[in-house]
Amino acid sequence: MAASAPLLLLLLPPLLRGCGAAPEPPEPPGPEPEPPALPESALLQPTVLLAILARNAAHTLPHVLGCIERLSYPKSRIALWFVMASKKRCLTAFVKNGFIVAYQQNFHMKGAATDHNIDNTTAILREWLKNVQHLYHDVEWRPMEEPVSYPEEIGPKHWPISRFTHVMKLRQAALRAAREKWSDYILFVDADNLLTNPQILNLLIAENKTLVAPMLESRSLYSNFWCGITPQAGKGKKGYYKRTLEYPLIREWKRMGCFAVPMVHSTFLIDLRKEASAKLAFYPPHQDYTWSFDDIMVFAFSSRQAGVQMFICNREHYGLLPMPLKPQQSLQEEAENFVHTLIEAMIDRPPVEPSQFISVPPKHPDKMGFDEIFMINLKRRKDRRDRMLRTLYEQEIAVKVVEAVDGKALNTSQLKALSIEMLPGYRDPYSSRPLTRGEIGCFLSHYYIWKEVVSRGLEKTLVIEDDVRFEHQFKRKLMKLMDDIEQAQLDWELIYIGRKRMQVQEPERAVPNVRNLVEADYSYWTLGYAISFHGAQKLIGAEPFSKMLPVDEFLPIMYNKHPVTKYMEYYESRDLKAFSAEPLLVYPTHYTGQPGYLSDTETSTIWDNETVSTDWDRTHSWKSRQQGKIHSDAQNKDALPSQPSLDTPTSRDEL
Repeated sequence: MAASAPLLLLLLPPLLRGCGAAPEPPEPPGPEPEPPALPESALLQPTVLLAILARNAAHTLPHVLGCIERLSYPKSRIALWFVMASKKRCLTAFVKNGFIVAYQQNFHMKGAATDHNIDNTTAILREWLKNVQHLYHDVEWRPMEEPVSYPEEIGPKHWPISRFTHVMKLRQAALRAAREKWSDYILFVDADNLLTNPQILNLLIAENKTLVAPMLESRSLYSNFWCGITPQAGKGKKGYYKRTLEYPLIREWKRMGCFAVPMVHSTFLIDLRKEASAKLAFYPPHQDYTWSFDDIMVFAFSSRQAGVQMFICNREHYGLLPMPLKPQQSLQEEAENFVHTLIEAMIDRPPVEPSQFISVPPKHPDKMGFDEIFMINLKRRKDRRDRMLRTLYEQEIAVKVVEAVDGKALNTSQLKALSIEMLPGYRDPYSSRPLTRGEIGCFLSHYYIWKEVVSRGLEKTLVIEDDVRFEHQFKRKLMKLMDDIEQAQLDWELIYIGRKRMQVQEPERAVPNVRNLVEADYSYWTLGYAISFHGAQKLIGAEPFSKMLPVDEFLPIMYNKHPVTKYMEYYESRDLKAFSAEPLLVYPTHYTGQPGYLSDTETSTIWDNETVSTDWDRTHSWKSRQQGKIHSDAQNKDALPSQPSLDTPTSRDEL
């Protein structure tokens, strides 16, 4: 019994627990696990001072500021620095975190900044700043008083030395302000540059360059960079633009990337965090500078002396800039130049909208002295209609939209009801196909306009199609041409303002006493033309339905210039008085093979068999290709004004 006592003692605690004894106290808890470390927050984006110099910029500011508003970059990380002028004494306003502190600024005080204005630039900028000041980190606005012009200045586009000096001082003041504010970057933007790509700041910063510019586009090869500069030593102009093989390759995106160049201007970004940027200066010029006194060349030289390479990037479409004007040109011409930049942008992109924070006065469209202006548009092509109406409104041109006859919707019974028959033996000269229903629809669209011209007794009418782009100063040039025609008492019935010239072996005859007008030879396209009451009567009187061919083949027959004699034999009266503007005033928006090209006339069906489609335009549509180069011996030189001599000074920015 004694031997089993230890066993009993070992069993006693569990037995007692089973009988309701007090439980054994739990073991003390261990230490709680450490919470996971919180992730690091993202870095704030770099701070940017955006500097704009505005002079006589009332016509550009609404759209330029609209682009700035739409930048995809935190506004709280952007400081705005504006300099501009008014004819009355104004205040310099500093906006800090949404609050304005204003004080009087004297024109001659140290740090004052201005470029002289003669329009309402001040009022526009004041309205904008009042509405957006709470959005940005910091706004410095320096509107100034008279004088409103520079010594030796012959016009608002003239650049005398005094103006170059003043602008360099202003840019230096902006650079100094950015450094004093400890800004990471400074972005200079000319007051007529449209930064249409909202990502432009992010894209330029990502390039990680000390000084980099986005390639801006114009209606020509002109852009905001040079690939060559004439040497400082030697004969001729020093430090001016030098033609290079690389320039067109970069400008036309045949080479893409970010390229080292000797000159950028207008819009560019400087990384102030880079050590070498501390040596950059706009004013005074470097002590070794001996080139022409020009702000962009002085700064390019400063960059080289500082060891800072300039770069131009064309990886994306970044924005637009207008062509530079001649020194003698007016502020009105500059406004027209900017409007053309806006309407060119609409060809392949959405419109550049003005700022939502500015009251933009309405335009006042008119008919340019015509009794009516018809714009032909297919109902299903709303994209073209919207673009054209906006383009015309920007130019202050009032039109009547005419719904085009849709050839794709025409059926055989409708053609029979109209007694439409193709001209016997007609074949497209390039594809050898017969007439298409798209071409019939196009012909009917023009024909019904001619009928309205006669029924309303319209003496002078303009007809335009919905796929045209307008020449620079289109309205001014067309009105001048029509005035000259009236002064010369020219008896006209049709005037092409857009066409494809097909007779290119010899020049067309210039019209005496009317500059920029020739007697029209064989031509294609009906992009745009003026037609008189008697001209419309003749076209209708020819009774073309029973012997139809494309309308742009029909018109040369009617003025007796078609190369196919057997076609002309079907029309007895061929005395239409036809002329053409020279140079032309409208062009197609797209040509065969270009992105966006679509022919509603050729991509159709055979006129008498709707089961046979005609999609030859991709390979055979030479008719829709761009006008080939006309040999110098065949150019219409006699209709053009005399060219300036080679000694005439040109714009500093002209290629």
